[in-house]
Amino acid sequence: MSPLLEPAPWPQPLPEASPPAEVAIHHLPTGTYVTRAALAFKGGSFGDKRHFASSAVLVRHPKGDLLIDAGFGADVAAHIAMLPRFVRAPYEAGPTVSSQLDDAGYDRRRLLGVLPTHSHWDHVSGLDGLRDTPIWMNADEREYAASDPDGKVYRSVSQGHEIHEYGFDDRPYLGFASSHDVYGDGSVVIALAGGHTTGSVVVFVALPAGQRYAFIGDLTWQIDGIRRRAERPWLLRKLADSDPEQLRQGLLRMIALDGLMQIVPAHDLDSYRGIPLLSARAAGQPA
Repeated sequence: MSPLLEPAPWPQPLPEASPPAEVAIHHLPTGTYVTRAALAFKGGSFGDKRHFASSAVLVRHPKGDLLIDAGFGADVAAHIAMLPRFVRAPYEAGPTVSSQLDDAGYDRRRLLGVLPTHSHWDHVSGLDGLRDTPIWMNADEREYAASDPDGKVYRSVSQGHEIHEYGFDDRPYLGFASSHDVYGDGSVVIALAGGHTTGSVVVFVALPAGQRYAFIGDLTWQIDGIRRRAERPWLLRKLADSDPEQLRQGLLRMIALDGLMQIVPAHDLDSYRGIPLLSARAAGQPA
């Protein structure tokens, strides 16, 4: 199958960022579920089983920490039972984000909130163990999550949570038309991508040593979507994406950035390589 036309590489320097020395990120894996590569991207094989990650990433910052996504929760079995039968898949649950934070001795008073890349079940299930943590969500995603059938699990687990609604500036960021600089120092920038859900986002993170990351949610489910320039199969685009053309444009923007940063599709477990797990020592560092 023909890949997407290759976009021109990003032609400019990356945006300036001045992350404080304490900024760090940690991978909190919470489990996996099985999907065939043929269902994940064009050209994938039915014989190629992919173990889709369900993870969170903790971003440490002296002004307060953020969790990107929430992974599987303690009630993940009940959450999966809320889904249509045809999308349920065999899964293996690991320690929840909540238990990993507690096991590391993490002080939850540091948490500003949980920032879902979007509101689908496998990104928000773990909110069930983070009851006192605000949910960061933009207006478009709040509207989507409140009414779309795929927001059913979110509507259940978000009950009782404070919602912190953030907005976007009309400030382009790496090809995306609008963005929100969380701390004002370029260390965490949220860009409105849309396409998968109405308000789905890409979260760009810059570390003090110069590493750059892009947590792209479900712009593609596997890194093959970037490296092979491969969209989801036609039927999956129809079922999974609110605006396939908008999603395609976001995917092309990220393909143009490949090689300039570590791109992390939320469900590609290998893409998290090199991001340390949360340890008691790391959790105890002053913020």
